[in-house]
Amino acid sequence: MKNNPETASTETASSVSASQPGALSHIRVLDLSRVLAGPWAGQMLGDMGADVIKVEHPAHGDDTRGWGPPFLTNADGGRGDASYYTAANRNKRSIAVDFASPRGAELVRQLAQKADVIIENFKLGGLKKYGLDHESVSAANPSVIYCSITGFGQTGPDAARPGYDYVIQGMGGVMSLNGTPGDGPVRVGITISDLFGGMYASTAILSALVHRERTGEGQNIDCALLAAQVAGLANQGASYLTGNIVPVRTGNSHPAVVPYRTYETKDGHMILAVGNDTQFARACDVLGLEGLAQDPQYETNTARIENRAALDEMLEASIAKWTRDELLAALEAAIVPCGPILNVDEVFANPQIKHRELVQTPVRADGTQVPVAGYPVKMSATPATTRRAPPALGADTSQVLSEELGLSEAEIDALRGEGVIGG
Repeated sequence: MKNNPETASTETASSVSASQPGALSHIRVLDLSRVLAGPWAGQMLGDMGADVIKVEHPAHGDDTRGWGPPFLTNADGGRGDASYYTAANRNKRSIAVDFASPRGAELVRQLAQKADVIIENFKLGGLKKYGLDHESVSAANPSVIYCSITGFGQTGPDAARPGYDYVIQGMGGVMSLNGTPGDGPVRVGITISDLFGGMYASTAILSALVHRERTGEGQNIDCALLAAQVAGLANQGASYLTGNIVPVRTGNSHPAVVPYRTYETKDGHMILAVGNDTQFARACDVLGLEGLAQDPQYETNTARIENRAALDEMLEASIAKWTRDELLAALEAAIVPCGPILNVDEVFANPQIKHRELVQTPVRADGTQVPVAGYPVKMSATPATTRRAPPALGADTSQVLSEELGLSEAEIDALRGEGVIGG
């Protein structure tokens, strides 16, 4: 089932484990999804060792290949795929098949019969006409785990609506919480609803795989981005469910913990994130506010919330006397949670991120280097690895059709000549 991966070249020691079988090395995933939520779920399964076959349209592939700039620079100097695509598609093989054609649909159905997991994010009922819906696929492959990711789910009054991250952020409540008081709602700077959906989908798939190993039974997974985003409201959602409190925008101030916000020093902003009364007392000592932590108006978090405005005024005045780095050093020495606010270039230059060996540079077969931020969790026995670069469109079409479906070179050439496949 497994094939020689594209070379994974990294600047880190973790590349040594790239040839080590992952926990899911026995699992085949057929990824029919595109854009982000579905590809994100498939990528995580690929990081854990699964053989992920990504099916794309021969003419243009995944929409995100063109969602740039920026774009990769190919080994030959030409323009390559957009970074949006490479962010969500490492550790996959790409086959370019037009399954809107009868022969293309037949090829994908044959691959579906061999799959352990199928991920798709087509509109409601969109795959039925190709025989690639859950009912059709599971009839031929009853042990398959079939995961559908849509904006609103497979049932309900909004099931047929198209669902995009921006829309889901608005309908899922997160935009009502994001921004500063008095201003309008603000979109989160990353596609958080898609990411929540992809992560919930991947954990559901893993759970279904465990269930299948125990029972032999396949499963149909219905993952709705809206429901995932609402679940992701976490403590803010619980505030409403428990106390009928509708959360509002609080900007950089935490709604339930004080002081827990950004402050301005002489030369820039920093974060003070006091999590308990002991930390508050230590912060006051550093800031020259001795005795404040024993004042009944401020000695508990509840009291600090009630007197937030007066406390913030004192903290702002004290913090403004420091340079950012001097204050961060003093607070860290006193074991008070704090930190700088870094731009993305500073994030990737951070020594801690470098130590975690997050950034890796797998190489495509044509020599194109593709920098990626790999799987962030360390696992002692079955580490996630970056074995394959995000693939070029259709790079593995011939290999997959030959090795998995037994097609001859002549048959593959004929399909390519008919426009059924690319690559």
